[in-house]
Formats: sequence, C-alpha cells, structure tokens
Amino acid sequence: MALKPEPTAPFHSVQYALRVLETVSRHGGGVTDVQIARETGLPVAHLSSLLLMLRREGYVEQVSDGAYVIGDSLVLLGSGTTRREALERKLQETLTELRDSVGAAVYISRYIDGEVKITQFADGPRTPKVNEWVDFRSAAHASAVGKCLLTQLDQNGRRDHLSRHKIARLTSRTITNEKVLFSKLDSQPPTVPVLDLQEYAVGTVCAAVPLTAGAAVGCLALSLPIEHAHRLRSAADTLNRRAAPVVLSLAI
Repeated sequence: MALKPEPTAPFHSVQYALRVLETVSRHGGGVTDVQIARETGLPVAHLSSLLLMLRREGYVEQVSDGAYVIGDSLVLLGSGTTRREALERKLQETLTELRDSVGAAVYISRYIDGEVKITQFADGPRTPKVNEWVDFRSAAHASAVGKCLLTQLDQNGRRDHLSRHKIARLTSRTITNEKVLFSKLDSQPPTVPVLDLQEYAVGTVCAAVPLTAGAAVGCLALSLPIEHAHRLRSAADTLNRRAAPVVLSLAI
C-alpha cells in the first residue's frame, strides 16, 4: 500500500509529547518542568499544555515536590503481554471521554490490509452510532471515515481500493465520479476535518480527522443525526483538538 507523505500537522505536538515522556522516563526519581524544558528544548509555555494533557491521560504524575514521574497509564502500556489489552482499554476510556465531550458517537478506524475497518467506538443512548446499512468497506467514497483514510493514500493506493470496491450511489449526495472524488481528496487540507453531509446515509452527518502515527493509516471520527447537524463543525473542531491523546496512545 502506497502512502502520501506524512503531514507535519496537526499532530506534531505528539512528537514533542514523546520527547517529554522519554525525558521523564530517564529520571526515575522525578524531574522538574524546568529540567524537562532544558533537556527537550521546548518552551516552558508550550511544555505546560503538554504536561497538562499527559497528566490528564495518566502518562505522567506530579509528586509532592512538584516533580514529574511516569504515570500508571504508561506503566501499563509497557507491561509486556498485557500491552495490547492495556492499549485497548486506554483508547476506550479516551473515546468514552471524547464521546461525552463532543456529544456524539466517536470511532477509531484503520486501513488494514487494503480494507476500511472500525476498530473501536464509543456510543450511547443519546449518542447513537451510525446504522451501517452498507458495509463501510464498500463505502469509502461516501463516508467521512473512508474519505479520510483515502486522503492518506496516494493515487495508486486509491485506485487499487476502488478497483475492489466500485463506487456506488448511496444517496443523492454521493460522489460517483472517480475524477471528482480524487480532486476532492487532493484539495482536502490535512488540518481540516473531512465531512460527510448525508453522502453515506440520509439522516446522518459525520466528520473525521487523520490519526498520523508512523506508517499506519487511521482516523478518528464522529457521527450525528441530521437534527444535530448544526453542531457538526464545532464538534469536528473539538474532535480535531482532542485527537492528540489518541495518536499518542497509538504511537507509544
């Protein structure tokens, strides 16, 4: 599978967070924010927001003297055979918090072995998930999830996908012309959420942002019933801002 060059935004802060975690890990007895800033080269103002996020996610803890030490979440993620289970639990907790924050069902999707797959999601009575009336593997051209994943492939990768999953009209809004679809994908800014305005299903709107973690192709998405469409853009912006902890879990 051929990928497009990895964008530096919007998740460059994750690279900084990994540098912070490496620094904290080297100091078993704890390390101050001043020392972290010195060793990482990060401005203290930027470091403060990173440390706040890392504390919230349980990757670091602040002890009584104000120094930072490795938190329980990072310990669990490094615990050998239980790492995968710990990662799934951590991601599920993050998704549940994100669901409550944006007031929408949220999903993690990956492009695995040439197929679109929803690997985890969080929904609820007031935040119902999408009714998968057409298999997501066959609807990449129409769904926010699928389009977001396709934006991360190069032209050959996209053509390969569409050669196996023919473009079909799912609603009156579905793009069914390959040239038009590719043009839309190419013009999609990497820092702007991909939207699905009833292209996959009548009565549902969705948004997705890329999860850039190494060579993996993935995305974080949300869905809303059409009566909440007025909240889509603000919810999508929140999704974009809150994606960093998800990327960080995938990158560790």
